[in-house]
Amino acid sequence: MQILIADDHAVVRRGLKDILADALPGADFSEVGNGDEVLSHLEKSKIALLLLDINMPGRSGMDVLRDVKHTYPRMPVIILSCHPEDQYAVRCLRAGAAAYINKESAPEELALATKKILSGGRYISTTLAEKLLSNLDEPGDKPLHESLSDRELEVMRMIASGLPLTEIADSLHVSVKTISSYRARIMEKMQMKSNADLTRYAMTKGLIE
Repeated sequence: MQILIADDHAVVRRGLKDILADALPGADFSEVGNGDEVLSHLEKSKIALLLLDINMPGRSGMDVLRDVKHTYPRMPVIILSCHPEDQYAVRCLRAGAAAYINKESAPEELALATKKILSGGRYISTTLAEKLLSNLDEPGDKPLHESLSDRELEVMRMIASGLPLTEIADSLHVSVKTISSYRARIMEKMQMKSNADLTRYAMTKGLIE
């Protein structure tokens, strides 16, 4: 059984490998450091499970997830993130992820999620389940960024992180004009006028570090 670990930090990849090696004796592991390497590796190897970091250089984990599920719809994917579950988990699950695991979770939770997914299921943590139920009980007003599409949220985070539009365009393999259009839509939906407004909002909501 081949498991692919995609994270741009070698130390994190080593830690994940050690956790899963204990939980899944006999499993073989491969490692890559960016999104392009994920897709290239999947073309050459038969992978049973993909662990995918949502934040990587170049193409984001969400972008890679969409491509993986389009080309390999049966491929189980666990999204790993340092962001709180209430920020990205639902988006990732809707995009086809089998689980969303916060990197601060206990090793036992990752092992439990992995075993359940390899058995054909999906995994939702107790914390996320309680959050979803709470939202049902108390609908209230949704945060402004919930109105953004997945791509718009990705661009918003990059703008809020201080990246220039040219760098964002290069990273996402689109034109600067396209990114400018995204920015205009984001500003309209978020009811904001400047990049500084986006940055303050993103920091308050834990969307950027």
